[in-house]
Amino acid sequence: MKPSGPLMWLTGEYPRATDTFIQREVVALRRLGLTVETASVRRTDAAHHVGPEQRAEAAATFHLLERALNPLAITRAKLRALRRPRRFLAALALAWRTAPKGLRGRLYNMIYFGEALVLAQRMEARGIAHLHNHIAKSSGTVAMLASEISGIPHSFTLHGPDIFFAPDHWALGEKIARARFVACISDFARAQAMLFSDPAHWHKLHVVHCGVDPALYDDAPPTPDDRLLFVGRLAAVKGVPVLLRALARARENRPALMLDLVGDGEERAMLERLAGELGLDGTVRFHGYLGQAEVARMLGTTSALVLPSFAEGVPVVLMEAMAAARPVIATRVGGVAELVEDGVSGLLVPPGAEAPLAQAMLALAGDAPRRAAMGAEGRAAVLAGFDATREAARLARLLRDGPGGPVRPEPLS
Repeated sequence: MKPSGPLMWLTGEYPRATDTFIQREVVALRRLGLTVETASVRRTDAAHHVGPEQRAEAAATFHLLERALNPLAITRAKLRALRRPRRFLAALALAWRTAPKGLRGRLYNMIYFGEALVLAQRMEARGIAHLHNHIAKSSGTVAMLASEISGIPHSFTLHGPDIFFAPDHWALGEKIARARFVACISDFARAQAMLFSDPAHWHKLHVVHCGVDPALYDDAPPTPDDRLLFVGRLAAVKGVPVLLRALARARENRPALMLDLVGDGEERAMLERLAGELGLDGTVRFHGYLGQAEVARMLGTTSALVLPSFAEGVPVVLMEAMAAARPVIATRVGGVAELVEDGVSGLLVPPGAEAPLAQAMLALAGDAPRRAAMGAEGRAAVLAGFDATREAARLARLLRDGPGGPVRPEPLS
């Protein structure tokens, strides 16, 4: 069933520097002729907006939490929903039944219910035909409840890996059961969804990759020696302390190695101290958040991208580096191996292991022919399976046709 009106895209914070893949997806769907409006639970701090495109998206995005905290706005939304008391009570019961254990969990689900009331009112006023959610945790709960209140069908994109650590807490099985379809970003994500859902709903689980725009990286120059790049949140899950220690170890054999860190987060101050303690002052540069164009420029000045994460889905930053014909060094976690072929488009190492990471850095340093060959293989892999426009077309097919058809990405003409 083709959506008969505009679509609503919802996530916890939109737009922001760390989730540019959602923005690319929205843009690609709009280019395909779909009308997509955006909603965000929280208003992202302006410091997390990079570039004029994100600032324009932020200005056009509807923000739920601040509306739900407005007494007049939440009262109006509640009164509107009470025109259909059965739906209202069913959604309230659903919020209570799917709440995490304990008083805190119940309280949070009641907050999500209030946000869902506001979203349902907004969707009905805007004539929204279908609701889609990214990051299926708290915003996924809001989407599920708003769909129940309004009767507007919903779907979601399942990323992971953190939701797979607490599937019952986030009622993942219930969300899958109630969704029209689920776009899983990898085979790994789909397998986890199968593990935590009833087999009767497995036909809804389709692989739709996050993607990049390869054209941004068409003119990547040859890779220089000894310049490594990390792009991501400076948070515990990214394993940056392991990266700094591995770099210090690798520099014992190749002192020219340098590292640029693009991103920000709660661990930045600690990482700056650690870099100093390891004697890496002047070797490691902290750049903070950069926009897509600036990241593309940084990729043009690096020899390899390094991502030492402890847990991942399929990292978009790896796609960006591979689209720029840069080899990647990454940990073998989550769906990373679905993107990076070890020894072909990059090198995969165990998570948390300094010595193998240092050895991988040294293996690519000074070997321009090997880096060029890996870069070419990586770009070909991204063009074949992780192009944002092609993946948006697959998502558009699910929106048009529903969950029937192949669960793996089929070739597009």
